[in-house]
Amino acid sequence: MDRQQIQVSDEESQVPREESRRRRRKKAITSSCSNSMDQITVEFVLPTAARGGSGSDTLQLDVAGNWTVEQVKAQVWMKAVTSNLCPDFYQRFSPDHCILLYQKKGNVCEIYDKHQVFQTLDCIRYWRALKKDVGRIQLVPRPQPSQESVEYQRYLNYLIGYDVTDVSNVHDDELEFTRRKLLTPRRIELSERDPKLYSMDPWVTCKPLPEHLLSKINNGHILVVIHIGTASQTIKVSIDDTPTLVLVSFFAKTSNKRALLGIPDNVCETDFVLRVCGREEYLYGEKPLENFNWIRQCLKNGEEIHLVLEMPPDPDLDLVQKEDWAQVDDCTGVAGTHEQLTIDEKDHERVFTISMWDCNRKFRVKVLGIDIPSLPKVPEFIVYIEASIFHGQQLLAQERTTSKTFSEEVLWNCWLEFNIKIKDLPKGARLNLQVICGKQPQIPNSKGKQSFILRLLYYVNLLLIDHRSLLRQGEFILHMWKMPEKSEESSSSINADKLTSATNPDKASSMAIAILLDKYCYPVVLPKSRDVGRDWAVGGEDAEGGERGQREMPNHLKKQFEAIVGTDPLHPLSPEDKELLWHFRHECMRVPRAYPKLLGSVRWGKQEDVLATHRLLERSSAWDTSGLDVGLAMQLLDCHYSDAQVRSMAVRKLETLEDDDVLRYLLQLVQAVKFEPYHDSALVRFLLKRALRSKRIGHFLFWFLRSEIAQSKHYQQRYAVLLEAYLRGCGENMLQDFRKQVTQALQKVTREIKTMSADKYDVTPQVVFQLRQKLENLQSSGLPESFRVPYDPGLRAGALLIEQCKVMASKKKPLWLQFKRADSTTLSKDPIGIIFKDGDDLRQDMLILQILLIMESIWETESLDLCLLPYGCISTGNKIGMIEIVKDATTIANIQQSVVGSTGAFKDEILYQWLRDKCVSEDKFQQAVERFLYSCGGYCVATYVLGIGDRHNDNIMITESGNLFHIDFGHILGNYKSFMGISKEWVPFVLTPDFLYVMGTSGKKSSPHFQKFQDVCVKAYLALRHHTNLLIILFSMMLMTGMPQLTSKEDIEYIREALTVGRSEDEAQRHLLDQIEICREKGWMVQINWFVHLVLGIKQGVEKRST
Repeated sequence: MDRQQIQVSDEESQVPREESRRRRRKKAITSSCSNSMDQITVEFVLPTAARGGSGSDTLQLDVAGNWTVEQVKAQVWMKAVTSNLCPDFYQRFSPDHCILLYQKKGNVCEIYDKHQVFQTLDCIRYWRALKKDVGRIQLVPRPQPSQESVEYQRYLNYLIGYDVTDVSNVHDDELEFTRRKLLTPRRIELSERDPKLYSMDPWVTCKPLPEHLLSKINNGHILVVIHIGTASQTIKVSIDDTPTLVLVSFFAKTSNKRALLGIPDNVCETDFVLRVCGREEYLYGEKPLENFNWIRQCLKNGEEIHLVLEMPPDPDLDLVQKEDWAQVDDCTGVAGTHEQLTIDEKDHERVFTISMWDCNRKFRVKVLGIDIPSLPKVPEFIVYIEASIFHGQQLLAQERTTSKTFSEEVLWNCWLEFNIKIKDLPKGARLNLQVICGKQPQIPNSKGKQSFILRLLYYVNLLLIDHRSLLRQGEFILHMWKMPEKSEESSSSINADKLTSATNPDKASSMAIAILLDKYCYPVVLPKSRDVGRDWAVGGEDAEGGERGQREMPNHLKKQFEAIVGTDPLHPLSPEDKELLWHFRHECMRVPRAYPKLLGSVRWGKQEDVLATHRLLERSSAWDTSGLDVGLAMQLLDCHYSDAQVRSMAVRKLETLEDDDVLRYLLQLVQAVKFEPYHDSALVRFLLKRALRSKRIGHFLFWFLRSEIAQSKHYQQRYAVLLEAYLRGCGENMLQDFRKQVTQALQKVTREIKTMSADKYDVTPQVVFQLRQKLENLQSSGLPESFRVPYDPGLRAGALLIEQCKVMASKKKPLWLQFKRADSTTLSKDPIGIIFKDGDDLRQDMLILQILLIMESIWETESLDLCLLPYGCISTGNKIGMIEIVKDATTIANIQQSVVGSTGAFKDEILYQWLRDKCVSEDKFQQAVERFLYSCGGYCVATYVLGIGDRHNDNIMITESGNLFHIDFGHILGNYKSFMGISKEWVPFVLTPDFLYVMGTSGKKSSPHFQKFQDVCVKAYLALRHHTNLLIILFSMMLMTGMPQLTSKEDIEYIREALTVGRSEDEAQRHLLDQIEICREKGWMVQINWFVHLVLGIKQGVEKRST
């Protein structure tokens, strides 16, 4: 390998070993022709016409299997020139003027990757399967995009919020490469999509109906009101009936009323579908009614079920624009095996690519220097570069330069050699470069030495093996990311941002680092695998591993093994633990829950270990045959696992998730895309497929991606590529919905209002008048007639009800907006209430609300209804978003103030009295108290487990039916607010005397309601503990991707302590009851806090969400 290298410095001259080279060449020539030298006969159809006009020119060529696609094109071109075929064309243009196409099963495929070794192409596999002696490839001039496709691309870029065709900030073609590769899964999904099912997208679940809902059904039957025009008919149906059977029952019952209902005689039940009144939600398909989420929601809320009979929507409205791209070869980007690529026993004159596994020298990088347009303001800083090689979170090697004085340009021009061989670099390994500066204090320390105060200023990552499996070579100038200051709001996802392989697009003002990697004569490729039968080393390891790893584990080690596997995801593994797991890796493979621990024990910087791991994963069937454990699969998708096979295995398990669960975990899965080393991955393809299958998933995927693209420059390109792939397949109807949005227009209004009342918490009547004028102007010119509500795709909002709109009394001046319901079949008289916010990043709130939904589903499996109210909340752009206004709800502060002003915080009976006044009968009041008890219990447990702080009477609300709920989740864990230097968090969760008064208790007294409250809390808490691993992994992923500056171990440790990990169920129960007692004892302290809040109006970060 080393003699193939071009020396990039004169520090190491190298003498070729001619004798050795001659011997090896002789051996290669005399040995029988190996697979890598196989000749493949291909007929090439050329872009020029044959003389005499009888079709195209053709050439037959014996292609060496180890040629690259680029070389093949060059050989064809050369042969065309020497054969004197159309000299004008072949001498005027280069081979790059043409692309290579072939036919496969009626599809035209493009051989896209010019660096790919010819024998690894999918077309070769295809021809061999068909037993073809001669393959056929067509050369056609590279197509230029039509004006129509350019316009369409511009339209898509507008919807994405990013120009995916802009390659000014990339150092390779991964962006374009991924765009083309995602065409294949998109086409497959579209070819298999059921147009009727897609157009109606029924929202169903396969989970059994929870017991608390079963109790609300009378002998397995429910009443359904079906509307047609202005008439309606109530029918009794079984909960097991499908929508088709409901239609049959309806038509049977109304057979003699057709004229009255306006149903023509020439139609029958098959011509109609059922839709939820006022919503774009259909009951369609062969699932029983009990499986439809809307039916469950109505049962839960005690509401009547109203459906409308109508003709099904036209599937042609979901037409997808035809693309002028050819599908790329399925094996694009796939490397060959080591045996195909190795230089061993080969004629070196005929070597065109080199296997990385032949590279025995250590990896090194030359740090040339750094350059910054404007220097940070402290000139006496010293600075050095720390260079590390990571795989996931595993540090493989680390080196640093000497320290130099910090100036606008600092030059090192030195090689850093790492303690890792090139052959041991795994795919996904990233070179992390950090600019670290220090200020030398004047006072020496106790030992008389001067110590440095160090600070990380800038960072950047470079993937050492690119998306094609090629080792990076040559010079790179990388524009670095600045570490945000603690005060900067942009630091909310710094943990995940530090993993990005993107470079800073702001080239004009960013720090740049210049590095040099060793350069070789040929591409150096990481092989996809090794042929075990032909390689004694790996065969030996495998045999030895088989003998050692497959023998029975001794009993005294079994207990230790069980203890290691039984620990939670955050439990650190000792070197001894890792050794034990690796030693008995075959045993581990039989226990899927051991996979995260085992894979965390792999030395990813050792080629032999990586190959052994891949072989184990390929051979084991335990993972695929085990039941679905979402927590386990999600764990393998977090930042600790970068290996593509491991992550693909996790995604394979998630393939079995039903749509309802995909929606539940979608936000976390979108965040997990940040942990992928490359743009194209199994996870990205999974999200694309599921979004193209379901409009509901697609709707939320659009907004989640759109929000990240607008706010996260670190992952803009990756999310933009995925969003483009989705938009190219979602259909015209969805595209029109995404186009009809109100966010930009409302943002403009909000900003104008802010300038009128900047830094004031009160809102004058003049400001409200101005707002209404601006909204009126907007209504007449800039707003669409209707739009799909971003946080609830089943709702369509119409015109603004301007007289009901106002500006809220808060620093960021959110708009309180009321819209008409656009659907004419709606029965609700209530408008759609939306709070529009500009200036707040709602992604953190979204993550918390999503975890609340997941908690709710956990409780549902244990037949607990804790009456959580995870209201709609969605980020729609850069610090802009929408929050659902919950109807008939008000803050505890409003209730307290409305009676006796600020001293209301100390009046225990006020909340009780308010609830009684809102209930028209004693029966309704008792139901409200019951709902209050359950919802209070649910939020006490949820806020405690998630460490949600800054709880005061302005961010706890209650509905008129007694449903308590929390809002505004800006502070979790160590980010609790303080007042006058004193922490405002005196209690584990909020359980004040006025809450206890509603439950019929005060002081140390108990009551039946309070006893029930305690039971509810304990059941809810223990249920969450049964899903500890899932909650811990979701929590730690949330901290990585959406929390401000949470990097300390204590922050992540919080949830383990809150869930009492490692303690018995009895101890956990006692722990929670102790927390409830602390709340009872210190409730008066919370009341003081609330009183101060009311008196002084501490409104930073608080919005009153009520009239």
